[in-house]
Amino acid sequence: MQRLKAEIRTKPLEQVRIWQPPDLPGLQLMQATYVTQTFPRHSHDGFGVGVIERGALGFFYRGENVVAPAGRINLVNPDEVHTGQSATEDGWSYRMFYFGADLLQRAAAEMADRPVDLPFFTSGVINDSPLAGLIYQVHLRLADQATPLLEKESHLLSMLIQLIARHTDTPPTLKPIGREHNGVRRAIDYLNANFDEDISIGQLAGVACLSPYHFIRVFSQHTGLPPHAWLMQLRARKARELLLRGISIADAACMTGFTDQSHLNRIFKRLMGYTPGQFSNSVQDAAGLSR
Repeated sequence: MQRLKAEIRTKPLEQVRIWQPPDLPGLQLMQATYVTQTFPRHSHDGFGVGVIERGALGFFYRGENVVAPAGRINLVNPDEVHTGQSATEDGWSYRMFYFGADLLQRAAAEMADRPVDLPFFTSGVINDSPLAGLIYQVHLRLADQATPLLEKESHLLSMLIQLIARHTDTPPTLKPIGREHNGVRRAIDYLNANFDEDISIGQLAGVACLSPYHFIRVFSQHTGLPPHAWLMQLRARKARELLLRGISIADAACMTGFTDQSHLNRIFKRLMGYTPGQFSNSVQDAAGLSR
């Protein structure tokens, strides 16, 4: 009986979560597990891009039956009729991005730094492990409410441009990086003055007088960090200054733009190698010894 129980396989439960990030209009995210679900022939008015986490998704797309196993990217163009069903006995799990054609066209224009035609993807299943990993990580970041707007927008834009550059029929050419020192300097001054605000990539690029994606590339080359990582480092340093003055961890988090104390804890530990509590205790111990 015990061996019989061990041989019984428990199928995963079907579950679906769909949400629209309020600070990213026009984007819908989905995380789902399907086992018996079968989608009939249908189409979307925008793009659907996802990564298979478990199992395999089978679907009819552009005249052929295709299978997207775990680790592959699945994709549909607007108005392309397709189906959807499990290609394994245990179903499939995936994370999806749904967005209008205008979002992808803007990303392509950012890439070329000029107006371009709407990109077109020729395949419904893409075998590109690095990009699949990026899509997965961006989905996780957008699902995390603690992720700052600047980081969300930067990662989403970079993901879309990687997708366009590597898997569309005629990808635009990236504009070369020049010597935009003054723009980067203005952006850094703006971050120093407004580090506690939820800054958008559009605001920051506007200060630098550059398009958003070109600004991200220029800023990264000049500073060694993308704008969102530079901002997190700045906030952690400002929080450390407040802790040195005896400000509580919770108040330091609030005053430096972190979502909450736990958000500060994660970033502080990652960048400094110790927690705000450990740092605050060491400051108090040093003050006690000096008395």
